[in-house]
Amino acid sequence: MKLHTYEIDSKYKTSVAYFSMEFGIHQGLKIYSGGLGFLSGSHMRSAYDLHQNMVGIGILWSFGYYDQGRQSDGSLKAEFIRKHHYFLQDLNIKVKVKIHAEEVYVKAWLLPPHIFGSAPLILLSTDIEENNFLARTITHKLYDANEETRISQEIVLGIGGVRVLDALEHKVDVYHMNEGHALPLVYELYSKFRDMQEVKKRVVFTTHTPEDAGNEKHSIDLLCKFGFFSGLSMEEVRQITMVQDDSFGLTIGALRAAKISNAVSRFHGEVANRMWKDCEGRSEIIYITNAQNRRFWTDRVMLNAFDAHEDYELISRKKHLKRVLFDVVADQTGQMFDPEILTIVWARRFAEYKRPGLLKQDFERFKKMITRVDYPVQVIWAGKPYPFDTNAINSFNELIDLSRQFNNMAVLIGYELELSRMMKKGSDVWLNTPRVSREASGTSGMSASMNGSVHLSTNDGWHPEFSKDGINSFTIPPSEGSLSIEQQDYEDNKSLMDILENKIIPLYYDEPKKWIKIVNNAMSDVIPAFDSGRMVHEYYTKMYDA
Repeated sequence: MKLHTYEIDSKYKTSVAYFSMEFGIHQGLKIYSGGLGFLSGSHMRSAYDLHQNMVGIGILWSFGYYDQGRQSDGSLKAEFIRKHHYFLQDLNIKVKVKIHAEEVYVKAWLLPPHIFGSAPLILLSTDIEENNFLARTITHKLYDANEETRISQEIVLGIGGVRVLDALEHKVDVYHMNEGHALPLVYELYSKFRDMQEVKKRVVFTTHTPEDAGNEKHSIDLLCKFGFFSGLSMEEVRQITMVQDDSFGLTIGALRAAKISNAVSRFHGEVANRMWKDCEGRSEIIYITNAQNRRFWTDRVMLNAFDAHEDYELISRKKHLKRVLFDVVADQTGQMFDPEILTIVWARRFAEYKRPGLLKQDFERFKKMITRVDYPVQVIWAGKPYPFDTNAINSFNELIDLSRQFNNMAVLIGYELELSRMMKKGSDVWLNTPRVSREASGTSGMSASMNGSVHLSTNDGWHPEFSKDGINSFTIPPSEGSLSIEQQDYEDNKSLMDILENKIIPLYYDEPKKWIKIVNNAMSDVIPAFDSGRMVHEYYTKMYDA
């Protein structure tokens, strides 16, 4: 079956299947949780823009990740609401996979390229009448908290994805694993070729995180019992994976099964090579810095004003976009924000290492800053904690409680694609506070900078490749790596507040011409280097055709 409705550019004729557990393509297709999905969504959009021979393989999550609501006291409520997507095309394909010795049917749906301007995306579901209730729940919730369900999801993505492509008679030259979730595809391919060298010629791997939680591990016996290794014997599994332990790490399995692997920023490349230097038999780890799709993320009116060098129009448009965002703030919280006031936004996945509360670490200093009337500021937080992570949810709710003390601090729910776009367009400063070396890329600041929001960040992820401190962004200087976590947080908070109080806030109010120059520099320097057109081209030249 012909999946592409556009003519393939001859530069990108190698046929690639891009496997990802989540895709952030459009607000109406809620099959993503955060940054990984935003990234894969931009990849699919730019593959479409450049007419690449690529197809995405993902899962049609019946209940998505989760919907953020509020309890009666305003705190976070995780809601699971069944989704319906009538714009998807039924491919009339069902394949079978074995999970825990039971046959499970996997049905395939297609998101055609013309719907949202993306490369074709095949989405898999077990939530069909041919399966029993337990099998149907496999594709209910993205990143299900149950370990056995997670393993089953990975089998559906990897093995089910390969079998659907075979059933469609869609020729694939390269299988791209975006994170290790799709690793079972390797063992499905091995079942065909019976030669790991033949498999490696066809597989590439992207690792996205130095965090332990992102480098998934399971009992090798449990994986074998569930069918993760596509029916291979334990003896064969140990031989081809070189794993002799009881614990099996997906990242190590992927590094050993790929012809080449990549980290997602220059700095992450250094970190990843240090992390996995003792991994025998691993592929080379290069870096291809993540990027975001300008067509999707950028406000066109603001971009036109920037291109025309019309600073007045740029400022006017930014204030309009702030009003649009502030309507959401008023609707959700009852707080009325002012477009004339400097607005700082922290918005991303709520994870401990990202330090959502760093800005308020020294509470007295934060309180002094946020209550000043001569140099006023407004602060907005948003993001999705993992729905079963009590500490992350408590951190989110603590900010909600705190926001009731101040009429210029707000915490928003519903941080998905549309709210993310709104916040990037309506913010003046985009705050990023991960502990250095813990953030692989952190792409939200790219799309913020495309919309004239100045990036204020620790020197992690993509930021070192972009930042010219005080010229197109601001950098929180690194604290000593030998310090305790608590002391690092103290030092980083002090540096962050010094930059805000002594540089950013006075500059915004006292030197508006210098401020708008920084805004212009940010917009100029982020494109084309951090537009995903550059990224998807590099994947072809450095990975697929290498």
